[in-house]
Amino acid sequence: MGQNSLRRLAKELKSFLLEQDEDEFITTAAPATTQEAAGVSRPLKQPQSMAEGSTLTVNFRRAETSEPSAASQPVQTVVSNQESTPMTTAQKLTALAKLADTIKNCSRCPLGATRLNAVPGEGNVDAELMFVGEGPGYDEDRQGRPFVGRAGQLLDKMIIAMGLTREQVFIANIAKCHPMTDPLHPDKHGNDRAPNAGEIACCRKFLEQQIAIICPKYIVALGGVSAKALISDAKSLGALRGQFYNLNLDNVKLPRPVKILATFHPAALLRNPNWKKDAWKDLQMVMAELGLKGLSK
Repeated sequence: MGQNSLRRLAKELKSFLLEQDEDEFITTAAPATTQEAAGVSRPLKQPQSMAEGSTLTVNFRRAETSEPSAASQPVQTVVSNQESTPMTTAQKLTALAKLADTIKNCSRCPLGATRLNAVPGEGNVDAELMFVGEGPGYDEDRQGRPFVGRAGQLLDKMIIAMGLTREQVFIANIAKCHPMTDPLHPDKHGNDRAPNAGEIACCRKFLEQQIAIICPKYIVALGGVSAKALISDAKSLGALRGQFYNLNLDNVKLPRPVKILATFHPAALLRNPNWKKDAWKDLQMVMAELGLKGLSK
């Protein structure tokens, strides 16, 4: 057979293959050898009329698709976002103690260089209710305990009015060290300020870990700073008050859903006693959820 005939036969065979349905052709073809499966081509079987010693190889490219069909895509196993198992009391105590040591040795932001004492927080590790303020003040910085000054004394009265004691709740702050307007004079009274965004960002993971460990049913955010940080809403405190929000944390997974309610900071109530009535309405919402009757008169 001449070269012209071979070229014509090759052209006709190639045209025939390209006109066939590719998937149908592959399905009816003989099983591929190991080399073919690996992408190595092999010569087609010679026609009987082909001269001895002549080899004809026909190569053709599979049609390319931009995206695989749904049937060809691998089946993905979806893992549900199940809630983790809450810790035992002993596990909580150990975890919170280790976290407190970490907080006391923290120097991630400038507050660590000017504080007298870090203030991790304190209370019942199995508490159903947690209070979160903004940052330690003058008295807290000296004692290493949250809410022990005048605002703390008012918070204690608020907790008692709810029908609880300080020992039955957990109290903490967004910032764990004393934010001061004048860090060069830490002994000066009236030197308190709210933590800024950078300080909150540094301390946030500590508070989130505490919440995840304690796993309270409800959190009361005391003041606009803690309310906005935990509720993640740009609204004012007045707009945030009066309703519960689902707590969503950035760095940890909660063992169970937690609700958060915003109200006034006790220090603000000392400056504006007329707000106490509204703050009491907020606390009564939490009391109703927890089945508390309040202090009997």
